[in-house]
Amino acid sequence: MIRDVKILKTEILSDNWYTLRKITYEYKKKDGTTQTQSREAYDRGNGATILLYNPEQSTVILTRQFRLPTYVNGNPDGMLIETCAGLLDKDNAEDCIRRETEEETGYQIRDVRKVFEAYMSPGSVTEILYFFIAAYSKQMKMNEGGGAEGEEENIEVLELSVDTAREMMETGIIKDAKTIMLLQYVLLHGII
Repeated sequence: MIRDVKILKTEILSDNWYTLRKITYEYKKKDGTTQTQSREAYDRGNGATILLYNPEQSTVILTRQFRLPTYVNGNPDGMLIETCAGLLDKDNAEDCIRRETEEETGYQIRDVRKVFEAYMSPGSVTEILYFFIAAYSKQMKMNEGGGAEGEEENIEVLELSVDTAREMMETGIIKDAKTIMLLQYVLLHGII
């Protein structure tokens, strides 16, 4: 247990794409002694993610896109299969995920349901991710998706059977944490 956390110093190490700070802080330990530490925290803002599912067809909508960090960490082609997601950009989480869903997948969804929120990498990243699910149908497809123009996302939209998605998760083809969490959620709750 730690108590009485006090920020002593904050330095900006990088403010290029997002903000990387070095924070020096002190706190009281359980035995009453004071400990001082420095840690780096990367602030990229909060985000939202969604799994679109079709209960009649037993299908889900996922995306595939290049993710540089996975490439430099051993992913041979850098491509990652994942749920639609985006940064809040000062929107509330539900408005954000509606916008991102249409931009990335082409679907204009109606009823979204927030299922939970989580810190995805709390040892170094400040982001809270809001998790949603929503049913989709062919009638909701408004455009081809692929990402917002000017953002160079180059997103491929995938419609997969839930059995295929489960197998891809179990064999390690799907390695994205948010996607695994949402797939497990709908499978555990019998949603699809």
